[in-house]
Amino acid sequence: MTAYWLAQGVGVLAFAIGITTFINRDERRFKLQLSLYSFIIGCHFFLMGAAPAGMSAVLNAFRTVISLRTRSLWVMSVFITLTLFLGLIKLHHPMELLPIIGTVASTWALFRCKGLTVRCVMWCSTACWVSHNIWLGSIGGSLIEGSFLVMNGLNIIRFWRMQKRGIDPFKIEKETQAKE
Repeated sequence: MTAYWLAQGVGVLAFAIGITTFINRDERRFKLQLSLYSFIIGCHFFLMGAAPAGMSAVLNAFRTVISLRTRSLWVMSVFITLTLFLGLIKLHHPMELLPIIGTVASTWALFRCKGLTVRCVMWCSTACWVSHNIWLGSIGGSLIEGSFLVMNGLNIIRFWRMQKRGIDPFKIEKETQAKE
């Protein structure tokens, strides 16, 4: 098996893990699954030779887990600074800015937003990643981020409709937080 196909296989593995991430209404499960996906897709990007995307994805994994414990502006700023520094030093093409932009946006969302707003900002972040992955030729990355775009978009509409009917789609999350 060539290195290229090994890299694509890791991307497909990430696809299999990440496909149900945005269905979760429980914030903790959502973030843990997103973190696992991010780490594996980061490995895929490093294997594909896309260091800025790999660094952004691996930072995403750690950032997502840490955002379960704190919403500190200081911690958020550290992750945004690391994303910009590590991503920009390895930048070779303007398209490689897209995962960096997407990571900065999703970092802000995970530390500063809740519920539907998190998913809306993550949708915009995903649009950056989809464009990058198609440009890179990442089969698994394009499949998963394209799926995230569609699934998260549909869930945003579903959750928004629930809110319009007076139903709190994030009640599970709020009940969990109240118990802690």
